[in-house]
Amino acid sequence: MRAVRVVAARRSAVVPRGGAFAGLDPHQLAAPVIAACLADAGLAAGAVDELICSNAIGPGGNLARVVALAAGLPQEVAGLTVDRQCAGGLDALLLGQALIAAGQADVVIAGGVESYSRRPLRAFDGPEGPEFYTQAPFTPWPERDPDMAGAADRLGQICDIPRGEADAWSVISHEKAMASKFPEIVEIAGIATDPYPRQMAAGVMRRAPVLAGAVTVANTAVAADAAAFFVLMAEPLARGRGLLVGRGRSLGGQPDLPGLAPVAAIRAIDGAGADRAEIMEAYAVQALACVRQAGLDPARVNLKGGALARGHPIGASGAILVVRLFHDLLPGETGLAAIAAAGGIGTALLLHRDP
Repeated sequence: MRAVRVVAARRSAVVPRGGAFAGLDPHQLAAPVIAACLADAGLAAGAVDELICSNAIGPGGNLARVVALAAGLPQEVAGLTVDRQCAGGLDALLLGQALIAAGQADVVIAGGVESYSRRPLRAFDGPEGPEFYTQAPFTPWPERDPDMAGAADRLGQICDIPRGEADAWSVISHEKAMASKFPEIVEIAGIATDPYPRQMAAGVMRRAPVLAGAVTVANTAVAADAAAFFVLMAEPLARGRGLLVGRGRSLGGQPDLPGLAPVAAIRAIDGAGADRAEIMEAYAVQALACVRQAGLDPARVNLKGGALARGHPIGASGAILVVRLFHDLLPGETGLAAIAAAGGIGTALLLHRDP
């Protein structure tokens, strides 16, 4: 089994739905990011053996193939689309790692892309015409398949996280993002910075519309458009560059409490001792619950803010966590990326930068 490294990692800005990326299809967001990754890695497109692309709410039809062709990869690159909802971008890396470790590929591009702005309308073909829906079923039991905001509120109640704490976490996420620079962003449509981070005053937080109990629009990540990808290489070819991919696990948990699912995955890979962590912030209560239950040090989590300050491009969100670690891990450090997904799925991964 061969060791695997991430040798390049880039992303687009994360733009809220209906913003500057509203007119771009997913492949138009993905292609410039992939081009930047290949340039950073010093690789020609012909060196790529496979492209694995996470996407959750796009048009279907193996979007990864469309992305591969749009990015100018050889037509022999078939492309593999992954749908594990929010966790897909991180699971794309695990799949790429497995391909390379098994000797089935030397170079894999992995990541994710999502366009909330361009998502197709979804409907079941009902007896009286189309029955439109916004959330796909994630369990076979309707009573155990809650609305995501409702599930987050229930998680906050179980873990004793009041609205004030969730609001404070959101405020700090924005503050950290506003104070930071993000060199990994590829300019697309004239946008080279995340436009959403802002000063979240206490009065704004108090007036925020409620989605469910203690969950409000201000402590929930907004729907967004973005792409994030990275280049994976076998260790002999990578020559010690970038980050060494360590242990990773994707585990199922309680379907009606999806926000807690990453905890078991973090424990399975002994991730609590990481020097820094990028934890998905779909909801502030979900991030807080994962940090506490997994025994993470909050001072090492999301040092430049998280999805509450960026937005949540579902299929790309897990990949963004990896991109953040790639650019911020210091020599000798280990980083943890972890994310929850609808249906009760959690994925966690360790990455290491050589001393």
